[in-house]
Amino acid sequence: MGHHPMIFDAIEFAMAAHRGQTRKGTPIPYILHPLSAARILLEAGCAEHVAVAAVLHDVIEDTRHSAGELAARFGARVAELVELATEPDKFWSWERRKQHTIDRLRATSDEEGLLVTLADKLDNIASIRESLARSGEQAWRRFKRGRQDQQWYYTSLRDVYLEKLRFDPGQGLARRFDAEVRAVFGA
Repeated sequence: MGHHPMIFDAIEFAMAAHRGQTRKGTPIPYILHPLSAARILLEAGCAEHVAVAAVLHDVIEDTRHSAGELAARFGARVAELVELATEPDKFWSWERRKQHTIDRLRATSDEEGLLVTLADKLDNIASIRESLARSGEQAWRRFKRGRQDQQWYYTSLRDVYLEKLRFDPGQGLARRFDAEVRAVFGA
């Protein structure tokens, strides 16, 4: 796999940015999620800058850091990929934010951007599956929306990824995502 110096810088940056944050409804340090998303991409053979964007994918959305700051430190392309993965204004309703994400992914031709968001969502759906195995339907309580709304969101994302990512590594990751969505929702 080789040496990835920019990855280590991104990990340090993200660890500081997400310090004190935990995964929804758990004591698990939040930083483990972006690291897992980056691992998924590196194992699939993606370029370092794509994995760096995965490490940083929630920095703009969930911390005080800006796209300009990321561009200055990690390059314009990394910042662009992180921006594609960033949800719009938190004051929007959950439904509006999720529909915006689906529409933006459907409209993009940026395969690397799709891969960053796919790794993020793949780690999320795997966590949901594991939580359901441990806690049953109570697992949905930690989310802003329940099973039905989450099913709409994840199946919509799945359809976008399967349609748009026709070649590996994207196709293989989209199939993994499809399998996770089917395991969680049976759809």
